[in-house]
Amino acid sequence: MAENFYSIDEVAERLGLHVRTVRNHVRDGKLKAVRIGKQYRIAREDLEALTGREVRRTRHSEVSSIVTIDALPRELADRVSTSLTASAKSRDEGDQRLRIDTIYDEERASLKVIITGGIATSASLLKFIDVLLQQ
Repeated sequence: MAENFYSIDEVAERLGLHVRTVRNHVRDGKLKAVRIGKQYRIAREDLEALTGREVRRTRHSEVSSIVTIDALPRELADRVSTSLTASAKSRDEGDQRLRIDTIYDEERASLKVIITGGIATSASLLKFIDVLLQQ
């Protein structure tokens, strides 16, 4: 049943619109939505009525990776973290979503990099980490 309803973010992504635009459509009554708690859900039928076409499901795949780098001085860990963040933000808009979190353990001089995103995008970021560490 949940697959028959979409969040505002999902509708925006499917239609190639900004989230605010979809919210405005809901607020203006152009797109019917049901409020569940603090979020809106849009029925597939209502989305199809707005677009005049059938909504197809798209296949989505995602990977989560944790990279642990030991014996890394704080200064180098900061540079690696900054480089990874900059790399993630410089992706093309067509790339899949990517989230990066880093945690540095001062006592162990260890950096954990947590990557969540599309398979190809995550793979390229893992290669980038390998290049950074070989310098």
